[in-house]
Amino acid sequence: MAVSRERASLDKLLVHEGGYVNHPSDPGGPTNKGVTQRVYDAYRKGKGQRARSVKSITMDEVYEIYDRQYWDAVKGDQLPDGVDYVVLDGAVNSGVRQSVMWLQRALGAAYKGRIDGSMGFSTLEALKTVNNHDALVDRICDIRLNFLRHLKTWPVFGKGWAARVSEVRSIGKAWASGEKPQIASFMDGGQAKGFIEDANTAPGNGVADAATGAGIGGGGLAGTLQGLQDQLTPLSYSSEWITKVVVVLSLVSALMLAGGIGWRWYATRKAARLAQALGTG
Repeated sequence: MAVSRERASLDKLLVHEGGYVNHPSDPGGPTNKGVTQRVYDAYRKGKGQRARSVKSITMDEVYEIYDRQYWDAVKGDQLPDGVDYVVLDGAVNSGVRQSVMWLQRALGAAYKGRIDGSMGFSTLEALKTVNNHDALVDRICDIRLNFLRHLKTWPVFGKGWAARVSEVRSIGKAWASGEKPQIASFMDGGQAKGFIEDANTAPGNGVADAATGAGIGGGGLAGTLQGLQDQLTPLSYSSEWITKVVVVLSLVSALMLAGGIGWRWYATRKAARLAQALGTG
């Protein structure tokens, strides 16, 4: 970048963050202008100042926190126009590491390093090989939105998150193309933090194992009863009830076995999609 876009990016971001919020479902807890109470406490402690409510944060403190903990952390001044803003917005909303991971994944084959969320030499070098920053912004936003959709808090904040990412995409692409971006707007719910700690849990295979085991066990029992019937048949017609039991057991066992296999397929597929969305696969 020839000229830092930090202040312009922060001004857009602050519109998205809004003012003081403390939604019971927001994992960020008490937050003002995007700065959580936890981050504010650490900032003031580092300056040797006493703790106070984030409601009282000043704009000078806001800009200093964003400059040190977010813009510098993602190396904003070394990122292409538009990409700098998109990565910054994701860092404030979901954490620096998560936002850099979205960028690394969006770089695809151009990035040869590990997906580790560290804005290091490999990531910056990969960025230099990308010519179409519009497309890169699209990929980052697609990955980010898919991530947010797999959080437990999506039903509460999904509408706001989707609107925010859509606007971030539009602004980022405008800057990447040298155009004047739209005016940022506040979307209720879009300011909620979207952390990986609040991701959905992948379905386990316990049900599949139990059903499969029951199906196999039932089939074995049916076979045992069938053998008993074969021994009794020459002696008495009283073994007819065994035939009915064998038929029922065989049907139930087949259903249990099929259900267990079906659930395992579903759970494996669901877990794979979740891992892909969260970047843990």
